[in-house]
Amino acid sequence: MLTAFGLGALAQLSLVLSALVVFLVKVPQRAIGNLAGFGAGALIAAVATDLLPLAQQRLDVWQVAVWALLGVAVFLLGERYVDRKFGAEGGGGPLGIVVGSIVDGVPESIIFGVQLAMGTPVSLAFLAAVFVSNIPQALAPSADLARSGWNWRRLCSMWMWVVLACGVAAALGHLLASAFSEANGARAAALAAGGILAMLTNSLTPFAHERSKSAGTWTVLGFCFALALTG
Repeated sequence: MLTAFGLGALAQLSLVLSALVVFLVKVPQRAIGNLAGFGAGALIAAVATDLLPLAQQRLDVWQVAVWALLGVAVFLLGERYVDRKFGAEGGGGPLGIVVGSIVDGVPESIIFGVQLAMGTPVSLAFLAAVFVSNIPQALAPSADLARSGWNWRRLCSMWMWVVLACGVAAALGHLLASAFSEANGARAAALAAGGILAMLTNSLTPFAHERSKSAGTWTVLGFCFALALTG
């Protein structure tokens, strides 16, 4: 279970590293938009090649749809909460991407834990894709939040809580799979897929396009990059 915790946290550690970067390097708005587009493409690839295939292997189509819609609901509720609480600070939009990272990362980490408990090898390529795709996904909102007045301690603390939540989720997935043979991560995969697609439409893709007119090209590059890692 400790291995699962470490794996879940390690895959998301790039979130904290990306937050530190914005205080060390001044990243132009166009570059932030391009990186956000790259991250969006990588996430689309993760949904298409990893999450949905896992869900479809073990669930009926209607079950996949129900869990995906539940993921959408979780994201929308989280986005509505942060918009209400932080919108006055100018952080509501970027924090919507943070909510998407949680909706993405926690179920993803549960899947890691389930795979370890079932003796299924966790793909290093997929871990690398998660780690790399998190960089632009975190860098984009971190730059905006830093610009709106967040200091590095507050920003890194927020992302560290996400990392710890993902570690706990991986350990929980391992525990559930060890206790219940029917636990296979398929529902978590469908939930994550729905939440990611909602986040891409509402937050990350508009965020990228507003900052760079080349974001579409970078989205395709991110998609191809993730495909190469998981292929």
